[in-house]
Amino acid sequence: MKITINTDVRYTETEININCSCMNEYIEKLIGSIRMLDMKLTCRKDGQQHFIDISQIIYIESIDKRTFIYTAAEVYESPFRLSELEEKLAKLDFLRASKSCLFNIRHLHSLKSDLEQRLLLTMEKDIKIIVSRQYSGAVKEKLEAYHGK
Repeated sequence: MKITINTDVRYTETEININCSCMNEYIEKLIGSIRMLDMKLTCRKDGQQHFIDISQIIYIESIDKRTFIYTAAEVYESPFRLSELEEKLAKLDFLRASKSCLFNIRHLHSLKSDLEQRLLLTMEKDIKIIVSRQYSGAVKEKLEAYHGK
């Protein structure tokens, strides 16, 4: 891969051009990573609105019809339903772990299978997430594709 960077004070915004012979999974992952760096979600905490970089989100959980966003340092509440966030984040390294949880692949440290065909994920900050049997096959498949195996 060749990277060329042109700097000039006349540029008013950053522009990224990708030149490739064909679109493939690697290029799609690259685009997803770039987009993720520039996306923010609006959340609430302590009566204030916050704008959270998507790349900081470790996981998202729905509890009693409320949606919570977890970063390494804070917990925020989102005005969106989990299904809406799943749709928005589908191409940005977020996977469904269960009916009530999405997680960010980029914060995954390890995974372990259990006897009931579930997965135990260890995330950043030693956060544990259980992937239900319903989603474990899809998660394994996507993780293998993500890591190029």
